[in-house]
Amino acid sequence: MKAIVYDQPGLPIDSLTSLYDIEVPTPVPGPHDLLVKIEAISVNPVDSKLRNSMPTASPRILGWDAAGTVEAVGTEVSAFKVGDKVWYAGDITRPGSYAEYGLVDERIAGHRPSSLDVADAAALPLTTITAWELLFDRLGVKEGAGHGETLLIIGAGGGVGSILVQLARKLTALTVIGTASRTETKDWVTALGAHHVIDHRQPLQAQLSDLGHKEVDHVISLTHTDTYYEQIVALLKPEGQLALIDDPATLDAMPLKRKSISLHWEFMFTRSMYRSPAMIKQHALLNRVAELIDSGVLQTTTGAHLGAINAENLRRAHVLIESHSARGKIVLEGF
Repeated sequence: MKAIVYDQPGLPIDSLTSLYDIEVPTPVPGPHDLLVKIEAISVNPVDSKLRNSMPTASPRILGWDAAGTVEAVGTEVSAFKVGDKVWYAGDITRPGSYAEYGLVDERIAGHRPSSLDVADAAALPLTTITAWELLFDRLGVKEGAGHGETLLIIGAGGGVGSILVQLARKLTALTVIGTASRTETKDWVTALGAHHVIDHRQPLQAQLSDLGHKEVDHVISLTHTDTYYEQIVALLKPEGQLALIDDPATLDAMPLKRKSISLHWEFMFTRSMYRSPAMIKQHALLNRVAELIDSGVLQTTTGAHLGAINAENLRRAHVLIESHSARGKIVLEGF
């Protein structure tokens, strides 16, 4: 089967060997696996991070967002059958989705929305799982709850932010404030449902005060947390909550003590990496989100479609990811 791989971390992305096309054997499903014919993928920052930093003993297939069709199932699979249309974000410890076929444990795959084309479906799994777990599992917000409380989302125009804004606005009573800097991104975040959008290049607290929010109850920081950390601590209410997904070089938790602020980290691969009993929740989550999309509650977050799945287009996608200027998700479709 066709696949796109890297074998040397840290090569400049304009190098033809930073990501390159290769032929590899088609994998064989284990007991709980689905063998999926991959029809579309999306590219995430984790793809770029691993390509730049993770040594590999042999060519490695990156990518952990996919939408496709089940070609074969393992002996213990019970929730899917051959021919099912699926979507998933995969397991970071296994080969990824930059390939014609992929394996995924049925417990972290879902039936994809029938109302979306395959590329728009591929845009969503990883970021949606991340956003859902941030809001409902890490912060413990209940669906329909949050009246009178405020959520600030730093980096609301990116992949996770684009679906997080929707989940918070559509499924909770929180007042949702997103940050964005460019006009097109501000308009995007507003269209997705944010009550307010402020500029993260300017001091945050003054802008919040102008909106009548001197403090906020919850902050979800999706990017450059170390840059905003002092401001975040200042603007959170006593007993507020901070959740993050990025990788600050350091994070001193002591400033949180005086306000009894709770700190939460989200990594959507944790459940599959550790074979947590809770990994089945990602199957249920993806099925629920498919229903919400098909009923018109949520929408895709596709920002750019870069064409076919090949090394050249994936290098273009990594350039865009590394520019930190992408709006929504970058998708590729077909071989």
